[in-house]
Amino acid sequence: MSTATLTRARITPRRAPRETDRAGTIFQQPWWLDAVAPGHWSEATVERDGRTVARLPYVVRGRRGLRMLTQSTMTQTLGPWVERSEVDGGRALGQEHELLAELERKLPPALAFSQQFSPAILNALPFAWAGYRIEVRYTYRLHGLRSTDELWNGLRGNVRREIRKARKRLDVVEDLGVDRFYDVLSKTYARQGLPAPRSLAALERLDEACAHRRAGAILFARDDAGQVHAGVWVVWDRQSAYYMLAGADPDLRNSGASSLLVWEAIARAREHADAFDFHGSMLQPIERFFRAFGARQTPYLSVTRMSPALRAGLTARSALRQLAARR
Repeated sequence: MSTATLTRARITPRRAPRETDRAGTIFQQPWWLDAVAPGHWSEATVERDGRTVARLPYVVRGRRGLRMLTQSTMTQTLGPWVERSEVDGGRALGQEHELLAELERKLPPALAFSQQFSPAILNALPFAWAGYRIEVRYTYRLHGLRSTDELWNGLRGNVRREIRKARKRLDVVEDLGVDRFYDVLSKTYARQGLPAPRSLAALERLDEACAHRRAGAILFARDDAGQVHAGVWVVWDRQSAYYMLAGADPDLRNSGASSLLVWEAIARAREHADAFDFHGSMLQPIERFFRAFGARQTPYLSVTRMSPALRAGLTARSALRQLAARR
């Protein structure tokens, strides 16, 4: 990827996706990208013998001349997909290096690149060789969802108690709508003095796309008085289910609703996939909560690059802010 500005690059938005999913995660599917970044995404591809053997979707952000290649805020991981090689050992790794390097070369010019790769891609050496910065991050995953007993026994004791407590006074329902979920999500962020990170329109667009493909569900914990204590949004593909978004009413935080909904989301995921990805997080309180469900720490890669001009500009802005703070 050149570090020249994107004004000299021609980026063509993708056409409407085919109904059949391509290989890769749900977040790499054209229909998902159309929902979370309509008109603002494209992809680099590598073809062999008339078929696609590697893809790298990206979202375009920024003003003209200051654009970057990244991913949607409603996507935890993106990065490349590479067809699995039929050969073994070093030859397979060498072929993967070649495909990843070709994808990188086919990226359009940009001032910056920033993506988090899927845990399925832990090889980013060609990007490191091209000058990118590689950092390890962690999500938490459950594997082998077929046995409910094993999943229940894997829960920490306090989580099991929370679930039992919540079951006595709450029902789990699905039919309340994305607008109700947005209300709960907004309350979670309002408690921290922050606006909701996604608009209702953006959530409605994604909900419609997922519903059309039966690729997700929004679960609510509701009491007999009709109060919604919490909500979670889970999506899935053939490989895994993903705990994408969650919110809870700050005034009803002690009901055990959040633990109950995570457990129910895992139970629903068993019908679609054999793994459950908690979608992060490296924040200590959230990490502790996810780990309490018996999930395993799973690495994934953060891959970034900035042009020298952008890096210098950001350094200068930081210095000016520090100077202003001293004054």
